[in-house]
Amino acid sequence: MNDTVISCRNLVKQFSQGDLAVPVLKGVNLDLIKGEMLAIVGASGSGKSTLLHILGGLDAPTSGNIQILGQDIAQINEEERCRLRNGSLGFIYQFHHLLPEFSALENVAMPLLIRRLPNQEAYDRAEDILKQVGLSHRLTHTPGELSGGERQRAAVARALVTQPACILADEPTGNLDRQTAESVFDLMLELNHRINASLVIVTHDSRLANRAQQIKQLIDGVLCDIPNA
Repeated sequence: MNDTVISCRNLVKQFSQGDLAVPVLKGVNLDLIKGEMLAIVGASGSGKSTLLHILGGLDAPTSGNIQILGQDIAQINEEERCRLRNGSLGFIYQFHHLLPEFSALENVAMPLLIRRLPNQEAYDRAEDILKQVGLSHRLTHTPGELSGGERQRAAVARALVTQPACILADEPTGNLDRQTAESVFDLMLELNHRINASLVIVTHDSRLANRAQQIKQLIDGVLCDIPNA
């Protein structure tokens, strides 16, 4: 049985500035195994977030191949890519991106409602995972009524509620103080381990990166292995 969740070969990404082509990724190769945690580090502007968006099917490479659960995402239409993302991937960002007019419960249930699960099942599952992240007392609160740490916990719950094969996290604790960041990161690892999902985390925090099984550094558009401290 193939346990590869995400695989990419020779990913190249260029952006245009007038007549000039600006290379960001220059042939990235990666295989991510089920349950594996990978940390990607690199200087600001090195292309880490761009790579994460491409891995999640949110952006297209200039050239190269990417497969999610064995499916070449360049060979399917946008509707099928959306279904693949909703069913297989979870996303966590530095800024929570919760919808301000909806409660924590409604925000977390949203991916399941988009999947067209029955409303009651979606809300039951959302409530269960919000309890797991310690927000059982905040179900009806909107993001504006939550602390920074609580908002990010809700974002973690939203990413995990679909039980995805892989979580893609872009500086998920970068907007939090040290103590809250470590608490949220511990929670991410605990819940991620519970559902045996893969985790790709982009971070500037070396202490968090060193908790991953693999660490890769994006240098001059190429992913390079670096030793885990």
